[in-house]
Amino acid sequence: MSTYLQSEVDAVLEGIKQMADKYAIDVSELEQQLHNLNGSADQANQHALFYALNHISMDQPNWTFAAAQLYLNDLYAEAAEHRGYSANLKYGDFYQLIKVLTDKGIYSTSLLDTYSKDEIDKLAQAIDPECDRLFNYIGLFLLADRYLARDHERQLYELPQERFMVIAMTLMQKEPKDKRLALVQEAYWALSHLYMTVATPTLSNAGKSFGQLSSCFIDTVDDSLDGIYLNNWDIARLSKDGGGIGIYFGKVRALGSDIKRFKGNSSGIVPWIRLINDTAVSVDQLGQRQGAVAVYLDIFHKDIMNGFLDLKTNNGDERRKAHDIFTGLSVPDLFMEKLQEVDENGKSIGEWHVFCPHQVKQVMGWKDEAGNPLGLEDFYDETDRKYFTEKYEEAVNHPLLPRKTYRAMDIMARVMIAQLETGTPYMFYRDEVNRQNPNKHLLGEGRTAIFCSNLCTEIAQNMSATTIVKEYKDAEGNIVIVRKPGDFVVCNLSSINLPRAVDADVLERLIPIQVRMLDNVIDLNTISVGQATETNKKFRAIGLGTFGWHHLLAVKSLYWESDEAVRYADELYENIAYLTIQASMELAKEKGAYSQFDGSEWHTGKYFDRRDYTASRWQSLKNAVAEHGVRNGWMMAVAPNSSTAKIGGSTDGIDPIYAVEYAEEKKNFKFKVTAPDLDHHTYEYYRRARHMIDQVWSIKQNAARQRHVDQAISFNLYVVHDIKAKELLNLHMEAWKQRLKSTYYVRSTSQAEIEECEACMS
Repeated sequence: MSTYLQSEVDAVLEGIKQMADKYAIDVSELEQQLHNLNGSADQANQHALFYALNHISMDQPNWTFAAAQLYLNDLYAEAAEHRGYSANLKYGDFYQLIKVLTDKGIYSTSLLDTYSKDEIDKLAQAIDPECDRLFNYIGLFLLADRYLARDHERQLYELPQERFMVIAMTLMQKEPKDKRLALVQEAYWALSHLYMTVATPTLSNAGKSFGQLSSCFIDTVDDSLDGIYLNNWDIARLSKDGGGIGIYFGKVRALGSDIKRFKGNSSGIVPWIRLINDTAVSVDQLGQRQGAVAVYLDIFHKDIMNGFLDLKTNNGDERRKAHDIFTGLSVPDLFMEKLQEVDENGKSIGEWHVFCPHQVKQVMGWKDEAGNPLGLEDFYDETDRKYFTEKYEEAVNHPLLPRKTYRAMDIMARVMIAQLETGTPYMFYRDEVNRQNPNKHLLGEGRTAIFCSNLCTEIAQNMSATTIVKEYKDAEGNIVIVRKPGDFVVCNLSSINLPRAVDADVLERLIPIQVRMLDNVIDLNTISVGQATETNKKFRAIGLGTFGWHHLLAVKSLYWESDEAVRYADELYENIAYLTIQASMELAKEKGAYSQFDGSEWHTGKYFDRRDYTASRWQSLKNAVAEHGVRNGWMMAVAPNSSTAKIGGSTDGIDPIYAVEYAEEKKNFKFKVTAPDLDHHTYEYYRRARHMIDQVWSIKQNAARQRHVDQAISFNLYVVHDIKAKELLNLHMEAWKQRLKSTYYVRSTSQAEIEECEACMS
């Protein structure tokens, strides 16, 4: 081997020796192999990388960090080659990177339009390559594979710390110039230290000339041909831009209902959902994956047992299937109460009646203040008055209103069969969601403002259908369709890396900059659907969440199945809620409250009273909010966090780990993964993995945190494939009794891996 090549290999060896000291790994065998390797430094690095990946195990989990450092060498070399500088520098000229990628059309021109060269050079000095050492291998691989900027030939240009700095620059570009750079550096601090992550669309698209920044959207479908097809058009445009979609179909008439008074002509909701399914498959997300859509229906809708619960199952008529969408049920308290009605022998006897929403409006004659017809879906049960129950019983007792009647338990049995086969439908507890809604003031007493959740069940915001007002020809001969915009929900997500942020004691510093970043997404975003943009600015809703819960419990020496874990969830999420509301209040002082603040439960203080926030700091915050407002109509939502949790080096969302050691496999990779911070101490708190854990403890933890989260939480139930029906029913009953707002997948050990929505992986 030439002296030149030997010196390069020696440099690789020296780096490996340093890893041995830092990560407490045995590299003697690898050193010997590299001494005997007759090749270049690149070959030595690749050999070492494969060796490291093959040696990640429960006994030597830190090989993942060694593999990450070796992979970084490849990334540094690749970026240096494409950008024309020495790989020894690790990071090249930051201004030149922005200029080149702007010229290539990858970056938006806004970066160079907003920041001068001197400002960019100053920010470049804040870039810290040492922060690259925080990544484990799978986190770095995912970041490089999916999110770092590349040219149109997929050649790598951007490196990890540059991605974080570009995100920070993008999100702070409209801040006042005198404090903009300081805010950029603060946002970079939060991102580079992996104290938080931004949502996948923001992580991928910030600073670029394409794509949008928000995660998920929710639409309400009007009961009309125009409403159904315009919803499909809107969904197609959002899906193309990478958003996950939730759709509420509860207002659309059922099978056999009349159309223009002609009896029995309606084909029901199934054909329209199949149309949505085809759109999701046809309009992919940025060429990477098919669209992701969840369709929700009320459990009192007449089509619930006539096709909806069987949409994704493998039995039955394939012409009435929609395998590529996800399903969710909007469930009132009354249905859960009916499940508990039994005779003297303990047999379930509760009856449940289902109705066509169109026929309810025709027959019952309920109207709002403006004279618009109302259906059962437009009411919910409050604590002090059962508005939905009153209307439901009125409908049941009306002799002219058609309905179908089932045993409530028979419907629930069908629900659970579908869940064990497909993981869905999700459960959305509509009464609890609407009771806790801080923005219910915009409708009358007992009126439903929130009909369903999003694709990942963590968003709960006011909704209404968009309708066509008129169609006319303008002076130039164009046909103009005028639409009255409904509340088209948008969720802007970001998550705290709990074990890293809590251990560093940075929540008080972190959350204000995180809330500002999320709030700025609202003004920067370019959403292709106009009513979504209007709703986004009307409520300025954000969703600050968390990931790494199991990781945090392990390093805190707390068992999952314990009262201590439940108490800790209560304490931690109360503190996060306090800091988040305080940050939004401080932003309102600076920039103004959201437009619908007056009369909201933030304004009246009912939000704080409902949650029994009586401590002095809460009372002071309550008074400050009443005086100054809050910037954001909703503030907290806990998303699933899979991909970005791995980038952060922690565990997914609030889920228990899959196993202490397992293979993480997706379409283009399969890696061995161990639980984070695994050692002889934390192993004890990891060893009971997902399907071994008593799910009642998971429900109790989630109930403790849900009290402090103004929206909802992506919460999975993990069960064995042969779980008894009564046991699964008891889990659903416990979730409802504990006042959860929603449950996400029911994941059984027999299911194939479920493809999750990438957009919500904040």
